[in-house]
Amino acid sequence: MLDAPTQTTDSRIAALLLHHEIDQFNARYAAALDAQRLTEWTEMFTEDAFYLVTSRENADRNLPVGLIYCEGSGMIRDRAVALDKTAMFAPRYLRHIIGNLVVNAEDANGDIRAQANYVVLQVLFDRPDATLHQVGVYHDVFHRTATGLKLRERRCIYDNLLVPNALCIPV
Repeated sequence: MLDAPTQTTDSRIAALLLHHEIDQFNARYAAALDAQRLTEWTEMFTEDAFYLVTSRENADRNLPVGLIYCEGSGMIRDRAVALDKTAMFAPRYLRHIIGNLVVNAEDANGDIRAQANYVVLQVLFDRPDATLHQVGVYHDVFHRTATGLKLRERRCIYDNLLVPNALCIPV
């Protein structure tokens, strides 16, 4: 008779630990982008990763068009190197706020599906105020590796109609 409650308790603890692990991953992800440590950001993805930043309108219509579209870690690294070494844009501070994490499912292959809301605030060096740069939702597929969780897929679907300025740093 004690087995059933123990199994339920064990599964709840496992779910809580997984939620915490993903939440901590997202905190490290935000910190890397806020500090513009783009090499560190690229290491958060699997080799076969997919990364997309697209509008809600395109996502709702299943259109693949996005502001950022990367298939595989090579494209993700290329984007980071281009931003770090060659791209020219106005200096800025960013703050990524990630919350309302929901762990949706764990697939048979061990992938973990989750989603979380995000807000990106931006301060340009020549302007005194912070502006809302982007607000949206991450649709994620995490994969457990020997070094911890990595993103196999991150679809960043933004709600705002326009993205002010340029989308320089990934979301």
